[in-house]
Amino acid sequence: MKKVLVALAAMGMLCALPGCNNRSDEQTLKGSQEAALQPMQQSWRGVLPCADCEGIETTLFLEKDGSWVMNERYQGVAREPSSFGSYGTWARTAEKLVLTDSQGEKSYYRTKGDKLEMLDREGNPIVSTLNYTLEPVKTSLPTTPIAMRGMYFYMADTATFTDCATGKRVAVANNAQLERDYAAARGNATKPVLLTVEGHFTLEPNPDTGEPVRTLKTDKDAKFIPGKECNN
Repeated sequence: MKKVLVALAAMGMLCALPGCNNRSDEQTLKGSQEAALQPMQQSWRGVLPCADCEGIETTLFLEKDGSWVMNERYQGVAREPSSFGSYGTWARTAEKLVLTDSQGEKSYYRTKGDKLEMLDREGNPIVSTLNYTLEPVKTSLPTTPIAMRGMYFYMADTATFTDCATGKRVAVANNAQLERDYAAARGNATKPVLLTVEGHFTLEPNPDTGEPVRTLKTDKDAKFIPGKECNN
């Protein structure tokens, strides 16, 4: 019995050592990080400060596949276009949301309650009395055309577009003229062809399951470039 008590006491002393405490701290930290990284709200909106306009109405959409779409509308300006679209990929830590656009430029945000707060170019809080927060909303994807470049492929009544900047592949809405232009560009070879186009994303029902699928709708300036790929 004494041996058992001595063994239990020794175990208690070991758990009082720094190593045992570190393991506990790591578990606590891991648990807090997991709690912080719960699924985020899909769409956000707010009016951010603008140096030469009344404000920038900003709408941000986060997709589960790690991509994002943003629409920015400059308020109180006479020039057109006053709305601009952008897109890219996003990554997340316990503290920050990092957006990388199709040109490789990064922007930073952080969660603040149920809101999303814009950070400066270095990822630090902006010291200002102005509003830099976006509110969670439920809204549809913007229709502002965005310049895109990617590999288009069409087969068996299905078209796909693999974006050069993000590597993400999306369905392409039915477009008879685009399909004819692709057939002419690919010639006798059944392969993807590089496409530059201005378009926007929508959510269209999957023909088999009915689930909403992110789909590219081409708006204008569609041009196939045979013999070229994303890396050249």
